[in-house]
Amino acid sequence: MTNVSSHSVASAIYNHKCPKCRQGNLYKSSAFDLFNYASMHTHCEHCNLKFEVEPGFFYGAMFVSYAIAVASIGICFAIIYAVLGNPDVWVYSTSICLVVVLMMPLNFRYSRTLMLHLFGGVKFIG
Repeated sequence: MTNVSSHSVASAIYNHKCPKCRQGNLYKSSAFDLFNYASMHTHCEHCNLKFEVEPGFFYGAMFVSYAIAVASIGICFAIIYAVLGNPDVWVYSTSICLVVVLMMPLNFRYSRTLMLHLFGGVKFIG
């Protein structure tokens, strides 16, 4: 008996799995491997789905990345305001720059993963 939650869309997006079989990995290494975090498999190692649906497909992920960055900036701003009241501008700018830089590998990966799952036109076969 298989675990149904391991085949959910949310689980596949969270774990960077193939949108077709939800078992193959999208990326070759961990997000914490700062030199290879962007290395993506060309095809699914389980069902052989080609990940780049069409040439230039992942250029659209820049818009998803922008939305994630804006959301993380807004959350960071709200947390700083809730915890510190209304600090100087340098506190906001330093904190927000730090958050954006530290989240860059995750932002890159999740933007591509969301782009593939939501706009790739691939149907789950399970």
